[in-house]
Amino acid sequence: MIRLLLADDQALVRGALAALLDLESDLEVVAQVGRGDEVVDAARTSGAEVCLLDIEMPGLNGIDAAAAVRRELPGVRSLVVTTFGRPGYVRRAIEAGASGFVVKDTPARQLADAVRRVHAGLRVIDPELAAESLVDGPSPLTGRESELLTYALDGSPVAAIAARVHLSEGTVRNHLSAAIGKTGATTRSEAARIARDRGWL
Repeated sequence: MIRLLLADDQALVRGALAALLDLESDLEVVAQVGRGDEVVDAARTSGAEVCLLDIEMPGLNGIDAAAAVRRELPGVRSLVVTTFGRPGYVRRAIEAGASGFVVKDTPARQLADAVRRVHAGLRVIDPELAAESLVDGPSPLTGRESELLTYALDGSPVAAIAARVHLSEGTVRNHLSAAIGKTGATTRSEAARIARDRGWL
């Protein structure tokens, strides 16, 4: 039996995935969590061998949870299963240590097969997203630019962002200006939306 952990903040989705995967004779869901920061402890306690991770969760997102699993439990594999099929997410997830990336509308049989392949040490990536990820290339944003754009998503003024990250307003403006240029946007909020939609944030 392949022992699975499901991490998704939507209980209904988690339950549906568990029901589908438990129908497979060689798969067993041994743990379910609703937060990314609960994944490592639950995987360790339950003896899970593959963690199925949503991306947008409280505590830790699925990409950071995959990184934590790789760091803390190197023998455990992670498979990102998400609604948010953004090409930038694929690259970031794989770089973080995930062994696979599929979207939630993947047919149940294909999802079960993806779990088996990841458990066997193979890499599984949704083909369409893999192609888009190659075309888009890696994020052109620096770590600081990404951080500041994340704060710009909610429309925070430069002064508030500067205070939050302990930088001068001029430095924040320079970083945001560079990010605007790299995304082809005209405003910082548009740059933040573009970067989010491409999976760079």
